[in-house]
Amino acid sequence: MDTGTHIVMGVALGGLATLDPVVHNDPILFNAVLVGTIAGSHAPDFDTVLKLKDNATYIRHHRGVTHSIPAVIIWGILIANIIHLFVPQVNFFHLWLWTALAVVIHVFVDIFNAYGTQAYRPFTSKWIAHGFINTFDPYIFFLHIAGIAAWALGAHPGYTWITIYAVIFLYYIKRYIDKRSIVKRIKAHYPDVEQIATSPTIKQNYWRVAITTDQKFYVGSVENNHIEIVDEFNKVPLPDTKIMEIALEDKNISAFLSFSPVYRWEINDYDDFTEVRFIDLRYRSKGHYPFIAVVQIDENMEIISSYTGWIFSEKKLQNKLYVEESPI
Repeated sequence: MDTGTHIVMGVALGGLATLDPVVHNDPILFNAVLVGTIAGSHAPDFDTVLKLKDNATYIRHHRGVTHSIPAVIIWGILIANIIHLFVPQVNFFHLWLWTALAVVIHVFVDIFNAYGTQAYRPFTSKWIAHGFINTFDPYIFFLHIAGIAAWALGAHPGYTWITIYAVIFLYYIKRYIDKRSIVKRIKAHYPDVEQIATSPTIKQNYWRVAITTDQKFYVGSVENNHIEIVDEFNKVPLPDTKIMEIALEDKNISAFLSFSPVYRWEINDYDDFTEVRFIDLRYRSKGHYPFIAVVQIDENMEIISSYTGWIFSEKKLQNKLYVEESPI
C-alpha cells in the first residue's frame, strides 16, 4: 500500500489497542503503543532511502529483505525497544505486541497489490503479488479517515475500528472475487495461458491485465467485465549474443529482471552504440509502458549508460541516461 494508507492503518491499530485492558488502563502505555503502531506500520518501507543511492538498488531491494520474515521480527523488537527507552515504566510486552502486529499487517496487506513483496524470504525469493487491491485504494483509505474522524468526535476507538475492519475484510473478499472472475474469463478465451498479471486501478471496475501464453504476450484492460486486448507481442526468447550477455550483466537490467515477471525486449542499433531495452508489460497507461530498463553499449562492447525506473516520455528517458552517465 502507499505511505498514507500505511500511516492511517497505524493510527487505526492504535485505536484497536484500546480493547487491550492493559493498554486501555494506562494512558502512557497507550501513547507509546500509538507511536509504535504508526512507526511499525511504516517501518518496512524505510528501504525507500535506497532511492538516494540509485534506482537499481531501490528496485532490487524495495519490499524485499525489509519485508521478509526475519525483518518483520526485527522491526517489532527494534521499534518497541527504542520507544521503551523513553518510557521504561510501561509494559514492554504489550508495547511490543501491538508494534509487531503493525509490522505484520503492513507486510500482509502489501502482498495483495500488483507490486507485491518478497514476504516469504528467506524460504523463497519469489515475489508474492496477488494483484486485486490497488497500491492506493480510495475505499480503504477513506474508510480509515472516517474512522479517525469518528474517533476524534468521541466514538469508542476499539468498536469503531472493529466495525471498519469488518467492512474492509468484506471488501477484500469482493475484490478477490472480482479478480477470480477476470482470470476465469481470460482462461476461457486463451486456453494456453501460462500467467495472468492483474493490476486493479483506482476505478473500481477498471483493471489492467498482462497475459502470458506459450507463444505471445497480450496486454489489455477489463472494464465492467469486458476484456479488451490493446497490444500483443510475440514471446521471443533472449538471444544468445555478446550484446545481450553484456546487457544482462548491467546492474539496472539485472535489477529490472529480478522484479519484472512479464516483459518484452528489443535491440536497436544506432551509429555509435547499440541499445537494449526491456519493457514491463503490467503497467500500460495511456498507451505507454512506463516501467523499463535500458542499457547502451558502444562498439567496443563497453556499457556507456543505463537506467531503470518509471519513465513517461522518451525525452525524459534520454535525459536520465545522460545524467546517469554524466552526473550534474
